Amino acid sequence: MTAPLNWYGMPVVLASQSPRRKEILNMIGLKYEVCISEYIENNQIDALPGTMVLRHALHKAQTVATHYPKAWIIGADTIVVCNEVILGKPNDDAEAIRMLESLSGVEHRVFTGYCVLNSANGRSLQNVVQTRVTFRKLSLSEIRYYIENYHPLDKAGAYAIQDFSAIFVEKIDGCFYNVVGFPLPAFYEQVKNQLNTCL
Repeated sequence: MTAPLNWYGMPVVLASQSPRRKEILNMIGLKYEVCISEYIENNQIDALPGTMVLRHALHKAQTVATHYPKAWIIGADTIVVCNEVILGKPNDDAEAIRMLESLSGVEHRVFTGYCVLNSANGRSLQNVVQTRVTFRKLSLSEIRYYIENYHPLDKAGAYAIQDFSAIFVEKIDGCFYNVVGFPLPAFYEQVKNQLNTCL
């Protein structure tokens, strides 16, 4: 049986150490290897959220591409935006508490930018997906319990919607997998229909 996605005989490399992204890509049976990018995101740059995550995703892929002369490099970046403030990964438990308190009872937006870079010629597919998430009002005890037991310091906005923090969610508008860290449906459709433009 032919694989649903045609990668034109080139290997696929994920420029991310995120276990969530690996789990999501595994859902479609994608064969790939992992090469962690050395690029460090700077969320303080003066750019719109969508522009910022695309820039980070592309730079991650470009950094890894130097090790692979002919491969498809997948880069991605996710941020949470609440009241026009960008929430990246918290530095410590105290910052995680502040982030979750700011998300309590309000809507926030999750942006994921991704790119699929052809390292042989520098051409790429790029996309940004936005999902709106509304949290119910959270108690401080719930926030502390979550941080102490689920250790969300490696997660944008200090939560992972697929774990205990799922109970925080009152409403979600958009792609669930985007909030987890990679918008699989959009990625799949774009690669299926447009990857040949990057050859």
